Amino acid sequence: MRTHLCGQVTESDLDSEVTLCGWVNRRRDHGGVIFVDLRDHAGLVQVVFDPDREEVFARAEQLRSEYVIRMTGRVRRRPEGTENPELTTGAVEILGLELEVLNAAKTPPFPLDDEDVGEDTRLRYRYMDLRRPVMQERLRLRGRVTAAMRRFLEERDFLDLETPMLTRATPEGARDYLVPSRTHAGSFFALPQSPQLFKQLLMMSGMDRYYQITRCFRDEDLRADRQPEFTQLDMEMAFVDEADVMGVTEELMRHLFREVMGIELDDPFPRMSHAEAMTRFGSDKPDLRIPLEFTELTEVMQAVEFKVFNAPANDPEGRVAALRVPGGAELTRKEIDGYTEFVGRYGAKGLAYIKVNDPADPANGLQSPILKFLPEDVIREILARTGAAAGDLIFFGADRADVVNEALGALRVQVGHDRGLVEPGWRPLWVVDFPMFEWDPDDKRLYALHHPFTAPATDSPDALRENPREAMSRAYDMVLNGTEVGGGSIRIHNPEMQQAAFEALGIGEEEAREKFGFLLDALNFGAPPHGGLAFGLDRLVMLMSGAHSIRDVMAFPKTQTAACLLTDAPAPVGEKPLRELGIRLRAGVAGDGAQ
Repeated sequence: MRTHLCGQVTESDLDSEVTLCGWVNRRRDHGGVIFVDLRDHAGLVQVVFDPDREEVFARAEQLRSEYVIRMTGRVRRRPEGTENPELTTGAVEILGLELEVLNAAKTPPFPLDDEDVGEDTRLRYRYMDLRRPVMQERLRLRGRVTAAMRRFLEERDFLDLETPMLTRATPEGARDYLVPSRTHAGSFFALPQSPQLFKQLLMMSGMDRYYQITRCFRDEDLRADRQPEFTQLDMEMAFVDEADVMGVTEELMRHLFREVMGIELDDPFPRMSHAEAMTRFGSDKPDLRIPLEFTELTEVMQAVEFKVFNAPANDPEGRVAALRVPGGAELTRKEIDGYTEFVGRYGAKGLAYIKVNDPADPANGLQSPILKFLPEDVIREILARTGAAAGDLIFFGADRADVVNEALGALRVQVGHDRGLVEPGWRPLWVVDFPMFEWDPDDKRLYALHHPFTAPATDSPDALRENPREAMSRAYDMVLNGTEVGGGSIRIHNPEMQQAAFEALGIGEEEAREKFGFLLDALNFGAPPHGGLAFGLDRLVMLMSGAHSIRDVMAFPKTQTAACLLTDAPAPVGEKPLRELGIRLRAGVAGDGAQ
């Protein structure tokens, strides 16, 4: 139907005849001459319809935004002074000789050049939203990323293998999406949260190197970087240690940025222990572009009488830390109150601060409601440890360590962005040496920090049983500009060690056999040492494209309530399919099948 793409007509086509298909981006009537900006996925080109061709001109007069047309015309140079250097086609225009309307269009629900359209409207009319050049470019970037991933991995003998979409429910992690089985009444499949166990089984099957770009599903609360269904690059390798896996995946990341974006990342990526990341930044995914760090004050505050600091400083689970903000003394009380409200969302009960006007004169050069509670020697020690200079502001966090880390860590990022402290560029980082488990004080039990199949940093199952709360793991996370883009570990390949890990999580032998019997059996038949990593493709493309949400790099995402506004899903189903599944809805539950 066409000889050229709209965005690819250039001066090399001057005086030639071309046939184009596309959408009317804009129609303008200028003194009896009609100008149409014609758009397809390759870009825009200007088409001119002259009244000398009456029949064609009459059709052009009927054109409106988003009409789908096919036209034939002659390429000519634009008149001097009317060129558009922002377009690849900006030096030429096409004189329309023939015009066919392939499809008329209603008035669009929103102008495609309007950047302030509400997200609900964009998602309801997603097929319109995706016509916008910015959305087209993001999805094309996504395609280039996945193509580059495949080329890189297949050149290194990774095998693309599919794993099941219908599997069994897992006892750890987020809630599963359950699928009732018609052929096994009363039983359910689960959609996979990840291919974790299957890729381990592939290593036990002798496949050596596996990868898959796959969909995963988690029924959890959503945020800007979460969706109920998402895509990840899943990888696994046999006969490897941490250095092997991290080396290949780091090389993959450098390859992606070089090939897709023309950017060179650090070689090698820096590494930081989990403990160091939490101590310095309060986060296991620190944004190294922000030059703000915590100052540890727990020991300094143990002898003060001020209970706000004294209590957490003397609590084994507590922490007192400071965050120095250069130039922060200029913050108004209203701004500080705003930050106090901000940290409250993360569990902090307040936000103490000191404005530093003259650090050499603690008696008169500081401003803060808490100064009267702190001895002068403690104040001097705070100033010395934080390195505070005139004009700085010091924020304090004092609570359980997890609350201080989360609240002050989030404040560090927020203040960094608000005050323009974020340095340009890309700062990748490996975070390593994670604890094996984390203690939940509410549930009074341990949870796997990554998952129950992560290998501990010990070869002794008895050592893991004796002190699981102190056990370290062989896990590693890749962080990019404050976002975790990939995480993995060396896996447990010894059945006794796997049983010890289950016991630490409160999973007894009978329960382990019921839920993971197939894995335990496979471990008994010669499982090789193996490990891998999974990249969150949506998050990675979000960062690479500069989008603010993964919804902007997915073709058809869900809302934050896990709904699809385009198709109005989820939706009730009729009584017959429910009856076939042996399902009856309770009274009061919405749906055609309610009884």
